[in-house]
Amino acid sequence: MRQWPLCLNTSTIRPAGLLEKIDIATRTGYSAIELWTEDLTRFEQSGRSLAELRRILEDSGLAVASVITLSDWMQSQGFHKEAAYREARRRLEQAAAVGAAHIVASPVPDAPHLDIALAAARYRELLEEGEAFGVRPAMEFLGFQHNVFQLEQALAIVRQADHPHGCLVLDPFHLYRGGSGFGGIRDLSSKAIAVCHFNDAPASPPRFEQTDADRVHPGDGILPLNSFLGDLEATGYGGFLSLELFNPQYWTRDLEEVARTGREKTEAVIRAAGETGLDSRIAPS
Repeated sequence: MRQWPLCLNTSTIRPAGLLEKIDIATRTGYSAIELWTEDLTRFEQSGRSLAELRRILEDSGLAVASVITLSDWMQSQGFHKEAAYREARRRLEQAAAVGAAHIVASPVPDAPHLDIALAAARYRELLEEGEAFGVRPAMEFLGFQHNVFQLEQALAIVRQADHPHGCLVLDPFHLYRGGSGFGGIRDLSSKAIAVCHFNDAPASPPRFEQTDADRVHPGDGILPLNSFLGDLEATGYGGFLSLELFNPQYWTRDLEEVARTGREKTEAVIRAAGETGLDSRIAPS
């Protein structure tokens, strides 16, 4: 089994301050970090520069897998579209300043109708904006939303955008919650995956009632993570596995211990997936 470099999405330890998040990721053995634009904006508003933050990250030995998120870009019109893309350019500039290769492009939460052709055209515009900054927007699907909630929809948007930098965010929780299932992973190209978020989901509440807050550490839920990783490996993907949790129960605990436990549990799932794969390749005697 491939040994993917591990990343900490800072939503996992959300109550910590930005510099504390960086310290925790470093102390608990992650190779990279995913940062949120809200934290970057607060850092700038405090009078400090993102160039300084980038030096801190480099001194910590952390790569920046992505910045999260771009929003309100997908279906806005007129003045609202101009405002959305102006804000997108600001966030792309932030991502470039901290050395991120990607920025997550999230679907609009309150738009029930999905016009895939329009979304693809808008996504292509985002990708073209990203070229000026050297940052690639990655299309995200969110299983609990009403528009782009399945892998197949996100992939259709990426393909119809027809841009060489088109890519998406893979996430087992959203595959489960949105009803995509796990059968489509092997059909992906490794180049189509910008980053792979990693997490698990519990047996309760029911699947289609779960929210971000229900996510649990890898291996503590019911998702088929062994086969997920086997299929991910089959695509040739060699990027980051990024622990992304939003569990408020974890936020009340020692945040360094939450991050360390997440890394250890992720490594245990990877080992188990490797052993399962090895067993499946042994011919019966």
